Amino acid sequence: MDRSEARMLRELLELGRGRAWLDEADEFAAALRAAPRREGGLLLVGAEQAEPWHMAAHLSDEARLAGLGRLSPTLIQRAPRPDAPAHLSASLDRISAAGRSEAVLIVAADDPDSLVLERVDDARRHGARILTLGQDTPLASGLAHETLAVPADLPEAPSFDGAQHLVSSAAVEVRPSGLLVRLRRWVEASNGPRVERW
Repeated sequence: MDRSEARMLRELLELGRGRAWLDEADEFAAALRAAPRREGGLLLVGAEQAEPWHMAAHLSDEARLAGLGRLSPTLIQRAPRPDAPAHLSASLDRISAAGRSEAVLIVAADDPDSLVLERVDDARRHGARILTLGQDTPLASGLAHETLAVPADLPEAPSFDGAQHLVSSAAVEVRPSGLLVRLRRWVEASNGPRVERW
């Protein structure tokens, strides 16, 4: 999925019943945008059998295009190659060392193993911001400051892959705050949706 396909998916969700989920995704993306306060401070981790390479690549591209280096993630791996570049050579120990100006983003369809969760708990105790994007992650969500669920059985929610694209794109864009989103919902509930004049 490229940027134009992600934009089309967003437009479809805005027109249909997926708008409520999309509002939650925008709030999550705003929290993600604000979480790391320095370059190299966004750590991305997933389940052992499904490391979030795709999200790391997409978010890295979006951050580069937007000039937001602090959103370019460091992919955490269980066994990084020693000759890999810095953003691909971090092990689980890097999560334990995360501190106040950093964030850990867990991207997983299911809860990661206990070793990852223990390291995330260490990071949380050291002041790192914890975020989760997942489908069935009750343990990881219990550690998180911010969570976005992508229910597999909710027809108005995108696929897990689509959700990663939408969050990556929204994280680099300045969107209305949560208060403005709620105000827009209230106005539309009172008056009906806004109709563009031709």
